[in-house]
Amino acid sequence: MTNRGDIFETGEIFRDRKLVRVGHVPDLERVVGRDDEIDAIGSALAPAIRGGPPETTIVYGKTGTGKSLVTRCVCREATRRAKQNDVTFAHAYIDCSDYGTETQASRQMARDLHSTVENSVGERSIPRKGIGAADYRDIVWEMIDDANVDAFLVILDEIDKLDGDELLRSISRAQESGKADAFIGAICISNKIEYRERLSERVDSSLQDNELVFDPYDARQLEAILTRRRDAFAEDVLEDEVIPKTSALSAREHGDARKAIDMLYEAGRLAEKERAEHVTEAHVDAALEKAEINRFQKLVSGQPPHVKHILRALALLTEQTDRQQFRTAEVYDMYTNIADEVDTSPLSYDRVQRLLKEQAFLGVTESEHTGGGHKEGSYRVHRLLRSPEIVTKGLDRQ
Repeated sequence: MTNRGDIFETGEIFRDRKLVRVGHVPDLERVVGRDDEIDAIGSALAPAIRGGPPETTIVYGKTGTGKSLVTRCVCREATRRAKQNDVTFAHAYIDCSDYGTETQASRQMARDLHSTVENSVGERSIPRKGIGAADYRDIVWEMIDDANVDAFLVILDEIDKLDGDELLRSISRAQESGKADAFIGAICISNKIEYRERLSERVDSSLQDNELVFDPYDARQLEAILTRRRDAFAEDVLEDEVIPKTSALSAREHGDARKAIDMLYEAGRLAEKERAEHVTEAHVDAALEKAEINRFQKLVSGQPPHVKHILRALALLTEQTDRQQFRTAEVYDMYTNIADEVDTSPLSYDRVQRLLKEQAFLGVTESEHTGGGHKEGSYRVHRLLRSPEIVTKGLDRQ
């Protein structure tokens, strides 16, 4: 019989891997590069830790700029500080990308609050279905009163994905309308700077003028963030250039702290799978390639087969020549060859041309008109916005 060894043995790369997992909310002192933003959120919550009203705030910024992280860390600290002041401060977190309807978001608000004040409200169940959004909010107001909550804050993450603004209106006017005795506020987090323009006039008029913008991280800030997570790894496992390289690549590509942390984690996992003793720059390169392939896969996962054949044609042309741009006719000729190889009837030239324009609109390719020189007139050329290796590997894994 083959001796398999310990199938659960993972080596000694990680010491505390949760520190480099996306979604982990670290202690406030681990949050770097966001001092001004921490102060701003802290100022909005300062009245609440003394039993006063939290200030409703709208937070803008691209994905991975620390909006949710800072908000949740400061809320956790506010809960601790309020307790020291003999004040009951509670908060609920709702990811509107997961709970996009008014009813779903209201139910999640009730469930999250219930998990926080469960011991104070006794036995109470939150129905999964069968009641409406207003009924779920009534349960929230009742729990707030039963638990003697002084101040309650609702974090509405990716609020631009919530269908309508009735939930925000209800939250902003809950105390005024006599629904709850506690002071109630909200922090609305959005990737879209124009979010407030979508609100109805009656909701907008009920909000304070607190708005905060999170800019993308630069390489220096990303390096500081990753350095604070270094103890996720065993001692002396990370080679010296791993964190600087990861932060530099992340700053160049996106300035997204989540993706930078995930790249560092993935580099560690690759080293772990190899049973390596150290995480090296080569592991970072491999992690970056894997991340790029995954992003490309998601981008084209819902595309019809012929679009994938067209993209493969562009990848092959790029690999086989020293050029980056190709005429529609060149792409079409290579595409028809691929269609023949997979035994499918090719689309018409005009249809392929339209599909190439669609891919440029989606940010998969780039297309432009160019002059062809004497007697050639103008024509359209196309190029991939990713390396042909990434495109080919992404398509092969579909």
